[in-house]
Amino acid sequence: MTVLEVNGVSKSFSEEVIIKDASLKLCQGEIVALLGVSGSGKTTLFNIIAGLSTPDSGEVLLGGENIVGIPGKVSYMLQKDLLLPHKSILDNVALPLIIRGEKKEAARDKARAFFPEFGLEGTEKKYPFQISGGMKQRAALLRTYLFSERVALLDEPFSALDMLTKASVHEWYLDIMEKIKLSTLFITHDIDEAVLLSDRIYILTGKPASVTKEIVINTPKPRSGDFRLTEEFIRYKKEIISHLA
Repeated sequence: MTVLEVNGVSKSFSEEVIIKDASLKLCQGEIVALLGVSGSGKTTLFNIIAGLSTPDSGEVLLGGENIVGIPGKVSYMLQKDLLLPHKSILDNVALPLIIRGEKKEAARDKARAFFPEFGLEGTEKKYPFQISGGMKQRAALLRTYLFSERVALLDEPFSALDMLTKASVHEWYLDIMEKIKLSTLFITHDIDEAVLLSDRIYILTGKPASVTKEIVINTPKPRSGDFRLTEEFIRYKKEIISHLA
């Protein structure tokens, strides 16, 4: 079932066309990557989907409802974790529930229930400076999930992590996404990351940018890090590189 559709979206800034007729879709429980070089318009497209920017033309449908220019319909996790340094991890995670009007203790109880599943047990009373980068990303992802359990936009969520931490977080991410079935669209510059994590990959190329290729990753999940060493993985990677070249 399709939960999110982007149809024929175009956007200009100062008379320069940045995105032209971009279209994509996200189905229930999918992880879909948006891959492209720096400056190709990926974040601009995300801002339109999130309702933070209005396109010149086109539509964004969430469950069939046009959400163009309406923020707050989908959750949006930026590249940095943006955890508030003066709040505990529990209060950081519970923040979207409180903003929506839930009482603080009820919000804390609801958020706390997810801590074991997200590997955050024991961090409830800690502050962001007291936990690792990987744990911060877990907390940020849980906060994103609590904001909207329908669709999440993740803008390069793992780019700030070192290679070893990223590999560990990737395996955890695939595991937790199998459990919570959050429909997710994420931006990445990392071809390996896109192939490892995604059900499908959209490639954004050109000036102005448009979605010019869709690649379906048929390898069953969960996928271990060893998937990177297979001929199948290398074939997907070569296909992407040839399209970006």
